[in-house]
Amino acid sequence: MKQLAVILMMMGVFVMTWIGTEGKVLAEQSKIKNENQVVNIAHRGASGYAPENTMAAFDKAFNMKADMFEIDVQMSKDGELVVIHDTTVDRTTDGTGKVGDLTYDELQQLDAGSFFGEEFAGEKIPTLGEVLDEYKGKIGILIEMKSPSLYPGIEEKIAEELKKRNLDKPNNDKIIVQSFEHNSVQAFHSILPDVPVGVLLSYSGDGISNEQMIEFSSYAEYVNPNMAMIDTELVERIHEYGMQTHPWTVRDQESADYLLEAGADGIITDYPDYVDPRK
Repeated sequence: MKQLAVILMMMGVFVMTWIGTEGKVLAEQSKIKNENQVVNIAHRGASGYAPENTMAAFDKAFNMKADMFEIDVQMSKDGELVVIHDTTVDRTTDGTGKVGDLTYDELQQLDAGSFFGEEFAGEKIPTLGEVLDEYKGKIGILIEMKSPSLYPGIEEKIAEELKKRNLDKPNNDKIIVQSFEHNSVQAFHSILPDVPVGVLLSYSGDGISNEQMIEFSSYAEYVNPNMAMIDTELVERIHEYGMQTHPWTVRDQESADYLLEAGADGIITDYPDYVDPRK
């Protein structure tokens, strides 16, 4: 009986050791998978398939299982935060004029879908609040403050919209705020330091200097350059400074594959199906 007890005890130790080892292996595999996951960000929604910056494009991004969608936020003449890319309404609506010269009611009269296709006729310019209410908790939202110097106080107004919805302390970077105007990014960061922010960069043949990296890393979690600037070396440098990168804007499969190979943390694309977030 003693011999049997010893054998059973040894078997138990072996099983527990195996389970512990297997658990560690599985945990490590899961960690590696998460570290290798690329964030699939639908540019202005799935704008390759629906009119940009409309609820139709955001719905499409969600249905295509993008991790996030990107939106552009400006301000109407009467202070409403509206989602539109250009500083004029001419290209994407049936109206004319500057966004900041039109009231919210005037903007709501515009057709923001027909320029893309008649099946989208009647799509409206949404407000930031409408977008947050519809998609919070469902999909991540990358908010670009578009030309914020045209709209004094826009940083505080965006922060208010987030705080109203308890999105000022998001989990898993489900809300990120970015801009080409880095002073505005810093201003927003000072208001809501728990919301991650990114700096957008237009193409520069000079690259990104160490001085810029140091400055960006003092307040930003993301450096998001034009994809033409990206190579493996730049991605590694960004990581060395403790930041991540979501380059823009992919419009073909070849570019998506290149950025995946270069090690980009996320890819901003008009076509979410070009990016496999599990690669």
